[in-house]
Amino acid sequence: RRTQVAEQAHLVLPVRPGTDVVLAWAIATELERISGLDQEFIGRHVLGFEDFMRAARAYPPERAAQICGVGLDDVRTLARWYKESTPAVIAWGNGLERNRNGGSGLRAIAALPALAGKFGVPGGGLVGGASHAFPKTLDRLTRPDLAPPGTRTINILDVAESILDEQLTPPIKAVFVYNHNPIIVHPDQNRMRKALSRDDLFTVGIEVAMTDTMAFADVVLPACTHFEHADLYPAYGQQYLQRAEPVIPPVGESLPNTEIFRRLAARFGFNDPAFTASDAELMDAAMNADDPRLKGRRPSQLPLDGALKMEYGGAEPVLCDTVWPRTPSGRIELVSETLRARHGAALPGFRPLQSSYPLTLITPASDKRITSTFGGLAASDETPVLEMHPQDAAARGLKDGELVKVWNDQGEVFLPLQITPAVRPGVVCSEKGAWLRTSLNGQTVAALAPTHKADIADGACFNDARVEVQAAQHGAPAGPGS
Repeated sequence: RRTQVAEQAHLVLPVRPGTDVVLAWAIATELERISGLDQEFIGRHVLGFEDFMRAARAYPPERAAQICGVGLDDVRTLARWYKESTPAVIAWGNGLERNRNGGSGLRAIAALPALAGKFGVPGGGLVGGASHAFPKTLDRLTRPDLAPPGTRTINILDVAESILDEQLTPPIKAVFVYNHNPIIVHPDQNRMRKALSRDDLFTVGIEVAMTDTMAFADVVLPACTHFEHADLYPAYGQQYLQRAEPVIPPVGESLPNTEIFRRLAARFGFNDPAFTASDAELMDAAMNADDPRLKGRRPSQLPLDGALKMEYGGAEPVLCDTVWPRTPSGRIELVSETLRARHGAALPGFRPLQSSYPLTLITPASDKRITSTFGGLAASDETPVLEMHPQDAAARGLKDGELVKVWNDQGEVFLPLQITPAVRPGVVCSEKGAWLRTSLNGQTVAALAPTHKADIADGACFNDARVEVQAAQHGAPAGPGS
Protein backbone atom coordinates (compact mmCIF):
# COMPACT_ATOMS: atom_id res chain seq x y z
CA ARG A 1 0.00 0.00 0.00
CA ARG A 2 1.33 3.43 -0.93
CA THR A 3 1.47 5.30 2.39
CA GLN A 4 1.97 9.00 3.05
CA VAL A 5 5.66 8.29 3.62
CA ALA A 6 5.83 6.56 0.25
CA GLU A 7 4.32 9.63 -1.38
CA GLN A 8 7.39 11.60 -0.27
CA ALA A 9 9.93 8.94 -1.24
CA HIS A 10 12.31 9.02 -4.19
CA LEU A 11 11.96 5.25 -4.65
CA VAL A 12 9.18 2.87 -3.62
CA LEU A 13 9.41 -0.93 -3.73
CA PRO A 14 5.91 -2.31 -2.96
CA VAL A 15 6.95 -5.85 -2.09
CA ARG A 16 4.45 -8.66 -1.86
CA PRO A 17 3.54 -9.19 1.80
CA GLY A 18 5.75 -11.81 3.43
CA THR A 19 8.70 -11.44 1.04
CA ASP A 20 10.73 -8.83 2.94
CA VAL A 21 13.37 -11.41 3.83
CA VAL A 22 13.92 -12.14 0.15
CA LEU A 23 14.39 -8.46 -0.70
CA ALA A 24 16.89 -8.07 2.15
CA TRP A 25 18.85 -11.07 0.91
CA ALA A 26 18.91 -9.62 -2.59
CA ILE A 27 20.25 -6.29 -1.32
CA ALA A 28 22.94 -8.17 0.60
CA THR A 29 24.03 -10.05 -2.52
CA GLU A 30 23.98 -6.88 -4.59
CA LEU A 31 26.08 -5.08 -1.96
CA GLU A 32 28.56 -7.90 -2.26
CA ARG A 33 28.61 -7.58 -6.07
CA ILE A 34 29.23 -3.81 -6.01
CA SER A 35 31.84 -3.98 -3.22
CA GLY A 36 29.44 -2.48 -0.70
CA LEU A 37 30.31 -4.78 2.21
CA ASP A 38 32.37 -3.28 5.04
CA GLN A 39 34.79 -6.13 5.67
CA GLU A 40 36.55 -4.33 8.51
CA PHE A 41 33.30 -3.80 10.42
CA ILE A 42 32.21 -7.37 9.65
CA GLY A 43 35.48 -8.76 10.97
CA ARG A 44 35.24 -6.81 14.23
CA HIS A 45 31.55 -6.94 15.03
CA VAL A 46 29.71 -9.65 13.05
CA LEU A 47 29.30 -13.36 13.68
CA GLY A 48 28.04 -15.77 11.00
CA PHE A 49 28.84 -13.70 7.90
CA GLU A 50 29.65 -16.61 5.59
CA ASP A 51 26.61 -18.67 6.57
CA PHE A 52 24.28 -15.70 6.15
CA MET A 53 25.69 -14.79 2.75
CA ARG A 54 25.47 -18.39 1.60
CA ALA A 55 21.72 -18.28 2.27
CA ALA A 56 21.39 -14.82 0.69
CA ARG A 57 23.19 -15.78 -2.52
CA ALA A 58 20.33 -18.17 -3.34
CA TYR A 59 18.20 -15.05 -3.90
CA PRO A 60 20.06 -12.68 -6.22
CA PRO A 61 18.23 -9.55 -7.37
CA GLU A 62 16.93 -11.23 -10.54
CA ARG A 63 15.17 -13.98 -8.59
CA ALA A 64 14.14 -11.74 -5.72
CA ALA A 65 12.50 -9.20 -8.03
CA GLN A 66 10.18 -11.90 -9.35
CA ILE A 67 9.33 -13.27 -5.89
CA CYS A 68 8.79 -9.82 -4.37
CA GLY A 69 6.97 -8.40 -7.39
CA VAL A 70 9.24 -5.37 -7.77
CA GLY A 71 11.50 -4.05 -10.51
CA LEU A 72 15.00 -5.47 -10.86
CA ASP A 73 16.47 -2.03 -11.49
CA ASP A 74 14.79 -0.75 -8.33
CA VAL A 75 16.41 -3.46 -6.22
CA ARG A 76 19.82 -2.60 -7.60
CA THR A 77 19.24 1.13 -7.21
CA LEU A 78 18.26 0.68 -3.59
CA ALA A 79 21.40 -1.34 -2.86
CA ARG A 80 23.59 1.27 -4.56
CA TRP A 81 21.98 4.18 -2.73
CA TYR A 82 22.35 2.32 0.55
CA LYS A 83 26.03 1.73 -0.10
CA GLU A 84 26.66 5.38 -0.97
CA SER A 85 24.66 6.97 1.88
CA THR A 86 26.40 7.97 5.11
CA PRO A 87 24.85 7.91 7.57
CA ALA A 88 22.17 5.48 6.41
CA VAL A 89 19.28 4.43 8.61
CA ILE A 90 16.59 1.80 8.09
CA ALA A 91 13.21 2.40 9.77
CA TRP A 92 11.20 -0.78 9.56
CA GLY A 93 8.03 0.56 11.16
CA ASN A 94 5.41 -1.64 12.82
CA GLY A 95 3.72 -4.76 11.55
CA LEU A 96 6.32 -6.01 9.08
CA GLU A 97 6.69 -9.13 11.25
CA ARG A 98 3.02 -10.13 10.99
CA ASN A 99 3.46 -12.95 8.50
CA ARG A 100 4.87 -16.45 8.55
CA ASN A 101 8.32 -15.12 7.54
CA GLY A 102 8.11 -12.08 9.80
CA GLY A 103 10.95 -12.88 12.17
CA SER A 104 13.20 -13.80 9.27
CA GLY A 105 12.33 -10.56 7.51
CA LEU A 106 13.36 -8.46 10.49
CA ARG A 107 16.55 -10.45 10.99
CA ALA A 108 17.60 -10.13 7.36
CA ILE A 109 16.85 -6.41 7.31
CA ALA A 110 18.79 -5.90 10.54
CA ALA A 111 21.76 -7.64 8.92
CA LEU A 112 22.09 -4.98 6.22
CA PRO A 113 23.58 -2.17 8.38
CA ALA A 114 25.95 -4.74 9.85
CA LEU A 115 27.07 -5.89 6.42
CA ALA A 116 27.44 -2.36 5.03
CA GLY A 117 29.04 -0.88 8.15
CA LYS A 118 26.17 1.51 8.86
CA PHE A 119 26.19 0.77 12.59
CA GLY A 120 28.63 2.63 14.81
CA VAL A 121 27.81 5.94 13.11
CA PRO A 122 25.61 8.61 14.75
CA GLY A 123 22.36 8.76 12.81
CA GLY A 124 22.95 5.39 11.16
CA GLY A 125 21.73 1.84 11.71
CA LEU A 126 18.15 0.94 12.58
CA VAL A 127 15.13 2.76 13.94
CA GLY A 128 12.51 0.58 15.60
CA GLY A 129 10.60 0.35 18.83
CA ALA A 130 12.41 1.86 21.80
CA SER A 131 11.31 -0.67 24.43
CA HIS A 132 14.81 -1.91 25.19
CA ALA A 133 16.18 1.59 25.63
CA PHE A 134 14.75 1.69 29.16
CA PRO A 135 16.13 -0.20 32.20
CA LYS A 136 12.95 -2.20 32.74
CA THR A 137 12.78 -4.92 35.39
CA LEU A 138 9.76 -6.87 34.20
CA ASP A 139 10.24 -9.80 36.56
CA ARG A 140 9.58 -7.48 39.51
CA LEU A 141 6.15 -6.73 38.07
CA THR A 142 5.19 -10.04 36.51
CA ARG A 143 6.59 -12.08 39.42
CA PRO A 144 7.19 -15.38 37.63
CA ASP A 145 8.36 -16.78 40.98
CA LEU A 146 4.73 -16.83 42.13
CA ALA A 147 3.78 -19.35 39.43
CA PRO A 148 4.34 -22.94 40.59
CA PRO A 149 6.55 -25.11 38.36
CA GLY A 150 4.52 -26.66 35.57
CA THR A 151 1.92 -23.88 35.50
CA ARG A 152 0.16 -23.97 32.13
CA THR A 153 0.70 -21.00 29.86
CA ILE A 154 -1.26 -20.34 26.67
CA ASN A 155 -0.29 -18.20 23.70
CA ILE A 156 -2.85 -15.41 23.52
CA LEU A 157 -3.53 -16.42 19.91
CA ASP A 158 -4.67 -19.83 21.15
CA VAL A 159 -7.16 -18.61 23.76
CA ALA A 160 -10.27 -19.20 21.65
CA GLU A 161 -9.13 -22.65 20.55
CA SER A 162 -8.29 -23.56 24.14
CA ILE A 163 -11.66 -22.38 25.47
CA LEU A 164 -13.41 -24.51 22.85
CA ASP A 165 -11.18 -27.57 23.38
CA GLU A 166 -13.38 -30.19 25.05
CA GLN A 167 -10.33 -32.36 25.75
CA LEU A 168 -8.31 -29.67 27.52
CA THR A 169 -7.53 -30.66 31.11
CA PRO A 170 -8.25 -28.73 33.18
CA PRO A 171 -10.72 -26.83 30.98
CA ILE A 172 -10.82 -23.04 30.85
CA LYS A 173 -13.87 -21.95 32.82
CA ALA A 174 -13.14 -18.24 33.29
CA VAL A 175 -11.34 -15.44 31.50
CA PHE A 176 -10.31 -11.99 32.72
CA VAL A 177 -9.97 -9.41 29.93
CA TYR A 178 -8.24 -6.07 30.40
CA ASN A 179 -6.42 -3.67 28.05
CA HIS A 180 -7.73 -5.79 25.22
CA ASN A 181 -10.63 -6.18 22.76
CA PRO A 182 -10.16 -9.71 21.40
CA ILE A 183 -13.42 -9.84 19.44
CA ILE A 184 -12.07 -7.10 17.19
CA VAL A 185 -8.32 -7.68 17.15
CA HIS A 186 -7.82 -11.46 17.30
CA PRO A 187 -7.41 -13.58 14.18
CA ASP A 188 -10.40 -15.78 13.26
CA GLN A 189 -13.00 -13.50 14.83
CA ASN A 190 -15.82 -16.00 14.48
CA ARG A 191 -14.00 -18.59 16.55
CA MET A 192 -13.33 -16.02 19.28
CA ARG A 193 -17.01 -15.08 19.26
CA LYS A 194 -17.97 -18.74 19.60
CA ALA A 195 -15.54 -19.18 22.50
CA LEU A 196 -16.77 -16.16 24.46
CA SER A 197 -20.38 -17.21 23.82
CA ARG A 198 -20.04 -20.42 25.82
CA ASP A 199 -22.67 -20.57 28.56
CA ASP A 200 -20.24 -22.26 30.93
CA LEU A 201 -17.54 -19.56 30.57
CA PHE A 202 -17.39 -16.86 33.25
CA THR A 203 -15.99 -13.66 31.72
CA VAL A 204 -14.86 -10.56 33.63
CA GLY A 205 -13.57 -7.42 31.97
CA ILE A 206 -12.00 -4.11 32.93
CA GLU A 207 -12.78 -1.37 30.40
CA VAL A 208 -13.27 2.33 29.87
CA ALA A 209 -15.95 1.72 27.22
CA MET A 210 -18.52 -0.92 26.35
CA THR A 211 -16.53 -2.64 23.63
CA ASP A 212 -17.72 -5.54 21.51
CA THR A 213 -15.80 -7.90 23.78
CA MET A 214 -17.34 -6.48 26.95
CA ALA A 215 -20.76 -7.30 25.51
CA PHE A 216 -19.84 -10.96 26.16
CA ALA A 217 -18.73 -10.35 29.76
CA ASP A 218 -20.69 -11.42 32.84
CA VAL A 219 -19.11 -8.64 34.88
CA VAL A 220 -17.57 -5.37 33.64
CA LEU A 221 -15.46 -3.34 36.07
CA PRO A 222 -15.10 0.33 35.11
CA ALA A 223 -11.53 1.37 34.43
CA CYS A 224 -10.32 4.95 34.52
CA THR A 225 -8.39 6.49 31.66
CA HIS A 226 -4.75 7.55 31.72
CA PHE A 227 -5.97 11.05 32.58
CA GLU A 228 -7.16 9.74 35.95
CA HIS A 229 -4.18 7.89 37.42
CA ALA A 230 -0.43 8.22 37.88
CA ASP A 231 1.90 6.24 35.67
CA LEU A 232 5.28 6.00 33.95
CA TYR A 233 5.51 6.43 30.19
CA PRO A 234 8.49 4.94 28.34
CA ALA A 235 8.23 6.38 24.86
CA TYR A 236 7.10 4.12 22.02
CA GLY A 237 9.43 5.34 19.30
CA GLN A 238 12.05 7.45 21.02
CA GLN A 239 14.13 7.28 24.16
CA TYR A 240 12.58 9.53 26.80
CA LEU A 241 10.99 8.47 30.08
CA GLN A 242 8.20 10.55 31.61
CA ARG A 243 6.00 10.42 34.68
CA ALA A 244 2.46 11.76 34.81
CA GLU A 245 -0.01 12.47 37.58
CA PRO A 246 -3.79 12.42 37.10
CA VAL A 247 -5.29 15.61 35.74
CA ILE A 248 -8.85 14.75 36.81
CA PRO A 249 -10.21 12.44 39.53
CA PRO A 250 -11.57 9.04 38.49
CA VAL A 251 -14.99 9.37 36.89
CA GLY A 252 -17.84 7.66 38.72
CA GLU A 253 -16.77 4.34 40.22
CA SER A 254 -13.86 3.84 37.81
CA LEU A 255 -10.47 2.80 39.16
CA PRO A 256 -6.97 2.20 37.77
CA ASN A 257 -6.24 -1.41 36.88
CA THR A 258 -3.68 -1.53 39.69
CA GLU A 259 -6.25 -0.58 42.33
CA ILE A 260 -8.77 -3.07 40.96
CA PHE A 261 -6.19 -5.83 41.23
CA ARG A 262 -5.22 -4.75 44.74
CA ARG A 263 -8.86 -4.96 45.85
CA LEU A 264 -9.42 -8.31 44.17
CA ALA A 265 -6.25 -9.70 45.74
CA ALA A 266 -7.45 -8.60 49.18
CA ARG A 267 -10.81 -10.32 48.64
CA PHE A 268 -9.03 -13.51 47.60
CA GLY A 269 -6.82 -13.34 50.68
CA PHE A 270 -3.54 -12.83 48.83
CA ASN A 271 -1.18 -11.01 51.18
CA ASP A 272 2.18 -11.08 49.41
CA PRO A 273 3.63 -7.54 49.22
CA ALA A 274 3.27 -7.75 45.44
CA PHE A 275 -0.51 -7.49 45.89
CA THR A 276 -0.43 -4.46 48.16
CA ALA A 277 2.24 -2.34 46.46
CA SER A 278 1.19 1.24 45.80
CA ASP A 279 1.37 2.79 42.35
CA ALA A 280 4.54 4.64 43.38
CA GLU A 281 6.11 1.39 44.58
CA LEU A 282 5.15 -0.30 41.32
CA MET A 283 6.78 2.53 39.34
CA ASP A 284 9.99 2.07 41.29
CA ALA A 285 9.83 -1.69 40.78
CA ALA A 286 9.34 -1.24 37.03
CA MET A 287 12.79 0.28 36.49
CA ASN A 288 16.25 -0.48 37.83
CA ALA A 289 16.99 2.61 39.93
CA ASP A 290 20.70 1.72 40.01
CA ASP A 291 20.99 1.93 36.22
CA PRO A 292 23.01 5.01 35.20
CA ARG A 293 20.36 5.89 32.62
CA LEU A 294 18.11 7.02 35.48
CA LYS A 295 20.85 9.33 36.78
CA GLY A 296 20.14 8.51 40.42
CA ARG A 297 16.43 9.33 40.25
CA ARG A 298 13.65 7.12 41.51
CA PRO A 299 11.06 6.59 38.77
CA SER A 300 8.21 7.56 41.08
CA GLN A 301 9.86 10.92 41.71
CA LEU A 302 10.72 12.00 38.19
CA PRO A 303 9.85 15.67 37.65
CA LEU A 304 6.51 16.22 35.96
CA ASP A 305 7.72 19.14 33.85
CA GLY A 306 10.32 17.26 31.82
CA ALA A 307 11.37 13.97 30.23
CA LEU A 308 14.43 11.93 31.14
CA LYS A 309 16.59 11.10 28.13
CA MET A 310 18.12 7.64 28.10
CA GLU A 311 21.86 8.13 27.69
CA TYR A 312 24.83 5.84 27.95
CA GLY A 313 27.75 7.47 29.72
CA GLY A 314 26.26 10.82 28.82
CA ALA A 315 26.15 9.95 25.13
CA GLU A 316 23.48 8.97 22.60
CA PRO A 317 23.05 5.21 22.11
CA VAL A 318 25.01 4.25 18.99
CA LEU A 319 25.36 0.51 18.42
CA CYS A 320 28.97 -0.67 18.31
CA ASP A 321 30.13 2.68 19.66
CA THR A 322 28.41 3.62 22.93
CA VAL A 323 26.27 0.47 23.31
CA TRP A 324 26.94 -3.12 22.30
CA PRO A 325 24.89 -6.14 21.26
CA ARG A 326 23.53 -8.09 24.22
CA THR A 327 24.15 -11.40 22.49
CA PRO A 328 26.08 -14.33 23.98
CA SER A 329 29.06 -13.43 21.78
CA GLY A 330 28.77 -9.67 22.26
CA ARG A 331 28.67 -9.36 18.47
CA ILE A 332 25.93 -8.94 15.86
CA GLU A 333 24.90 -12.55 15.34
CA LEU A 334 23.70 -13.24 11.81
CA VAL A 335 23.71 -16.89 12.86
CA SER A 336 22.07 -17.30 16.26
CA GLU A 337 22.43 -20.40 18.37
CA THR A 338 19.90 -18.87 20.77
CA LEU A 339 17.26 -18.74 18.03
CA ARG A 340 18.27 -22.20 16.86
CA ALA A 341 17.51 -23.54 20.34
CA ARG A 342 14.27 -21.59 20.77
CA HIS A 343 12.76 -21.72 17.30
CA GLY A 344 14.96 -23.98 15.16
CA ALA A 345 16.03 -20.90 13.18
CA ALA A 346 19.76 -20.26 13.35
CA LEU A 347 19.42 -18.29 10.11
CA PRO A 348 16.55 -16.40 8.47
CA GLY A 349 14.40 -18.52 6.19
CA PHE A 350 11.68 -18.11 3.58
CA ARG A 351 8.50 -20.19 3.41
CA PRO A 352 6.22 -19.30 0.48
CA LEU A 353 2.55 -19.28 1.38
CA GLN A 354 0.33 -21.45 -0.79
CA SER A 355 -3.38 -20.64 -0.94
CA SER A 356 -6.34 -21.27 -3.19
CA TYR A 357 -7.41 -17.66 -2.60
CA PRO A 358 -5.72 -15.27 -5.03
CA LEU A 359 -5.65 -11.97 -3.13
CA THR A 360 -3.62 -10.94 -0.09
CA LEU A 361 -5.58 -8.92 2.46
CA ILE A 362 -3.57 -6.44 4.51
CA THR A 363 -5.19 -4.60 7.43
CA PRO A 364 -3.05 -1.61 8.46
CA ALA A 365 -3.80 0.82 11.25
CA SER A 366 -6.29 3.64 10.89
CA ASP A 367 -5.51 7.25 11.73
CA LYS A 368 -8.87 7.30 13.57
CA ARG A 369 -8.02 4.48 15.98
CA ILE A 370 -5.17 2.83 17.87
CA THR A 371 -5.89 -0.75 16.82
CA SER A 372 -9.51 -0.87 18.13
CA THR A 373 -9.17 1.86 20.76
CA PHE A 374 -11.44 4.83 19.99
CA GLY A 375 -13.48 2.58 17.72
CA GLY A 376 -16.55 3.57 19.69
CA LEU A 377 -16.27 7.22 18.73
CA ALA A 378 -18.32 8.83 15.98
CA ALA A 379 -15.23 9.23 13.79
CA SER A 380 -15.22 5.44 13.39
CA ASP A 381 -18.92 5.02 12.60
CA GLU A 382 -18.46 4.43 8.89
CA THR A 383 -17.66 1.05 7.41
CA PRO A 384 -14.00 0.94 6.29
CA VAL A 385 -13.47 0.71 2.56
CA LEU A 386 -11.69 -2.08 0.72
CA GLU A 387 -8.92 -0.72 -1.49
CA MET A 388 -8.22 -2.67 -4.69
CA HIS A 389 -5.94 -2.09 -7.66
CA PRO A 390 -7.72 -1.24 -10.96
CA GLN A 391 -6.27 -4.34 -12.59
CA ASP A 392 -7.83 -6.67 -10.00
CA ALA A 393 -11.14 -4.79 -10.09
CA ALA A 394 -11.36 -5.02 -13.88
CA ALA A 395 -10.64 -8.76 -13.78
CA ARG A 396 -13.68 -9.18 -11.50
CA GLY A 397 -15.97 -6.69 -13.21
CA LEU A 398 -16.15 -4.54 -10.07
CA LYS A 399 -17.00 -0.84 -9.94
CA ASP A 400 -15.77 1.86 -7.60
CA GLY A 401 -18.12 2.47 -4.69
CA GLU A 402 -20.13 -0.74 -4.94
CA LEU A 403 -20.56 -3.12 -2.02
CA VAL A 404 -18.35 -6.20 -2.27
CA LYS A 405 -18.02 -9.44 -0.37
CA VAL A 406 -14.52 -10.28 0.88
CA TRP A 407 -14.34 -13.90 1.91
CA ASN A 408 -12.35 -17.03 2.66
CA ASP A 409 -13.01 -20.28 4.53
CA GLN A 410 -13.16 -18.46 7.89
CA GLY A 411 -15.75 -15.81 7.18
CA GLU A 412 -17.01 -13.04 4.96
CA VAL A 413 -17.04 -9.26 5.25
CA PHE A 414 -19.03 -6.71 3.26
CA LEU A 415 -17.21 -3.48 2.45
CA PRO A 416 -17.57 -0.57 0.02
CA LEU A 417 -14.98 -0.82 -2.75
CA GLN A 418 -12.44 1.87 -3.49
CA ILE A 419 -10.47 1.28 -6.68
CA THR A 420 -7.04 2.86 -6.41
CA PRO A 421 -3.46 2.36 -7.63
CA ALA A 422 -2.33 2.97 -4.02
CA VAL A 423 -2.31 -0.80 -3.52
CA ARG A 424 -0.30 -3.14 -5.68
CA PRO A 425 -1.96 -5.77 -7.90
CA GLY A 426 -2.78 -8.93 -5.99
CA VAL A 427 -3.27 -7.06 -2.69
CA VAL A 428 -6.42 -5.60 -1.15
CA CYS A 429 -6.42 -3.39 1.90
CA SER A 430 -8.88 -2.45 4.64
CA GLU A 431 -8.03 -0.72 7.90
CA LYS A 432 -8.23 -2.75 11.10
CA GLY A 433 -9.95 -2.02 14.38
CA ALA A 434 -13.48 -1.11 13.27
CA TRP A 435 -16.16 -2.28 15.70
CA LEU A 436 -19.00 -4.65 14.85
CA ARG A 437 -21.54 -1.86 14.46
CA THR A 438 -19.81 -0.91 11.19
CA SER A 439 -20.54 -4.36 9.77
CA LEU A 440 -23.64 -5.45 7.89
CA ASN A 441 -23.29 -9.06 9.05
CA GLY A 442 -21.46 -8.84 12.37
CA GLN A 443 -18.02 -9.65 10.96
CA THR A 444 -15.01 -7.42 10.41
CA VAL A 445 -11.68 -8.03 8.71
CA ALA A 446 -10.37 -9.89 11.78
CA ALA A 447 -12.69 -12.73 10.78
CA LEU A 448 -10.49 -13.35 7.73
CA ALA A 449 -7.09 -13.41 9.48
CA PRO A 450 -5.40 -16.82 9.78
CA THR A 451 -4.45 -18.45 13.06
CA HIS A 452 -1.05 -19.88 12.13
CA LYS A 453 1.98 -18.28 13.74
CA ALA A 454 5.13 -16.50 12.62
CA ASP A 455 8.51 -18.18 12.46
CA ILE A 456 9.95 -16.37 15.50
CA ALA A 457 8.15 -15.95 18.84
CA ASP A 458 4.85 -17.40 17.57
CA GLY A 459 3.32 -14.05 16.68
CA ALA A 460 0.16 -13.36 14.70
CA CYS A 461 0.19 -13.50 10.88
CA PHE A 462 -2.45 -10.96 9.89
CA ASN A 463 -0.68 -10.19 6.61
CA ASP A 464 -0.97 -13.83 5.55
CA ALA A 465 -4.74 -13.47 5.07
CA ARG A 466 -5.76 -14.70 1.62
CA VAL A 467 -9.19 -13.85 0.22
CA GLU A 468 -11.39 -13.53 -2.83
CA VAL A 469 -13.62 -10.56 -3.65
CA GLN A 470 -16.88 -10.42 -5.57
CA ALA A 471 -19.83 -8.10 -5.90
CA ALA A 472 -22.30 -8.41 -3.04
CA GLN A 473 -25.57 -9.97 -4.18
CA HIS A 474 -28.66 -8.05 -3.01
CA GLY A 475 -26.89 -6.62 0.05
CA ALA A 476 -25.32 -8.44 2.93
CA PRO A 477 -27.13 -11.11 4.95
CA ALA A 478 -27.65 -10.63 8.66
CA GLY A 479 -25.15 -12.42 10.83
CA PRO A 480 -23.93 -12.83 14.40
CA GLY A 481 -23.59 -9.51 16.15
CA SER A 482 -25.76 -7.66 13.63
